[in-house]
Amino acid sequence: MKKFTPINSIAMPLDRANIDTDAIIPKQFLKSIKRSGFGPNLFDEWRYLDHGEPGMDNTKRPINPEFVLNDPKFKGAQILLTRRNFGCGSSREHAPWALDDYGFRAIIAPSFADIFYNNCFKNGLLPIILSNEIVDKLFNYSGKISIDLINQAVETNDESYSFEVDPERKRRLINGLDDIGLTLQHEDQIRAFEKEHFAKFTWL
Repeated sequence: MKKFTPINSIAMPLDRANIDTDAIIPKQFLKSIKRSGFGPNLFDEWRYLDHGEPGMDNTKRPINPEFVLNDPKFKGAQILLTRRNFGCGSSREHAPWALDDYGFRAIIAPSFADIFYNNCFKNGLLPIILSNEIVDKLFNYSGKISIDLINQAVETNDESYSFEVDPERKRRLINGLDDIGLTLQHEDQIRAFEKEHFAKFTWL
């Protein structure tokens, strides 16, 4: 998992509430269990004018010019700004995979669905909860936004907003530790245990 480093980026404004995981990555793309390759199909049904299926050449598909992901001025955005209850619906882990693969590192919203919120941390994304009033301000802000996880701050040119994050989740993001990474921190102890265990129980 990538380490979470400070961000200074424009925010892509997706001004919709209750966006579910099937909108984030439609069900037909869930056949793969790899964490990569989902970015081109992020928000597929809103992003393209045709019906998408796995294996299609997305560069040849007709795009929806009115959808924000297709607006050139937001190209390269690392922050997604959206409305309440983002990530509701089914608990597919492919949703944070798709957002990460597209290039987003943080999502700002007034609220998130619980399972999606937890899955973000497990996959290196930072979900930030800010009030409706602050989110409204950010939707009306056109400059770059800085996100400092260490100091738990979202900053514009003239404002700074603090956000809450669990200390252990914060540590994992800063150090790029998913569940496997946490286990590998104890690799020497695991190998020592295995060596001793198999020496005692040679028939195993």
